[in-house]
Amino acid sequence: MTTSSHAAGLPRPGRRRPVVIDVGLAALTFAATLAMMHSGRFHDDPRGLDALGIVLAALTALPLLWRRRWPLVVFPVVWIPTVLIYSLGYSLGPPVGSMIALYEVAASPRLTRTQALRIALAVAAGLLLFLFFAVVVGGWNPLAEVAFGVVTWGASWYVGDRVRLRRERREAGRERAERERRLAVAEERTRIARDLHDSAGHAINVILVQAGAARLLREKDPAGAREALETIEEVARETLSDIDRMVRVLRDGQGRGAAGVVEPPSGLSALGGLAERHRAGGLDVAVEVRGQPRPLPPALDGTAYRILQEALTNAALHGDGAARVEVGYGGDALEIAVTNREAPDRTAREGGGHGIVGMRERAALMGGTLEAGAEGGVFTTRARLPYPAERA
Repeated sequence: MTTSSHAAGLPRPGRRRPVVIDVGLAALTFAATLAMMHSGRFHDDPRGLDALGIVLAALTALPLLWRRRWPLVVFPVVWIPTVLIYSLGYSLGPPVGSMIALYEVAASPRLTRTQALRIALAVAAGLLLFLFFAVVVGGWNPLAEVAFGVVTWGASWYVGDRVRLRRERREAGRERAERERRLAVAEERTRIARDLHDSAGHAINVILVQAGAARLLREKDPAGAREALETIEEVARETLSDIDRMVRVLRDGQGRGAAGVVEPPSGLSALGGLAERHRAGGLDVAVEVRGQPRPLPPALDGTAYRILQEALTNAALHGDGAARVEVGYGGDALEIAVTNREAPDRTAREGGGHGIVGMRERAALMGGTLEAGAEGGVFTTRARLPYPAERA
């Protein structure tokens, strides 16, 4: 039996590199601070590198090992010995440890405005303490050293703040992309649900009517029964084609045929066949086209067809056996309408079944409107679908 390195308590491969970097950075900070404390003087009162100086240098370096996890704790821990090193007169160039700790604070994604203000007050208090020791106790002018500290700490804060902002923008971009992906998935599911409802609902209604007709005519009118069965076969084949297209969209994210071309749903060119199927099912459909027919974009063409398909299905289910379809090619919009008288035992549709809701959603996606309701015993479904703006 083997034991994994994680179970044995060894460091994870992904965490080993940050640990090595942190240890190396702390060691380099300690060595650089000792070297600078030993190399020169800020004023005329020399102070050699003693045990206290070594301890203070270590306190500016060792806490950096935990700067990633607790940046707001590490900075004050490093800041205090840094101020003491300056104030006690040890030779020091750039305050390496406090610069790194301040950078980590500014780069922290958890930094709030209140915490940033506290850090600024802590830095200001440290500088005032250093000025007190230098002027009152030491009797020398520390303006150059103060200016140097302000520049180095300011640069550390600026770089860390830029890094934090870049990380936040990158994270916001990822979140935005994820939201857009989820929205696209939800919209695609809604669209497929509409297509399935319209296609399957229409097909089942036609098949139900034709199957009843075939049963009644099988002995009295064999030719009529055969025609009803042929209609059932045609509708079933067309519906299977629609379902196959939806499955390809779900599986591949795009409805593409064998030639790699996107397969749009049926358009207004199939309106004649749609009307004939309903006539064969017992619905007297009258079609009127006004205006000069024009080529329509596939999305608009398919939307108009689906709305007419659903409206005629509703007319067959809830009407008195007759419906009128009007298609108008206007100057800036396609206008379609389906009207039918309601059967005496009609089921209310104004409440918005799935079909009416789906038609409204389709029209809205095209930037259009759809109204559906009954008045005086006549139910009307009317949609206005604007043509897309032509590109210059």
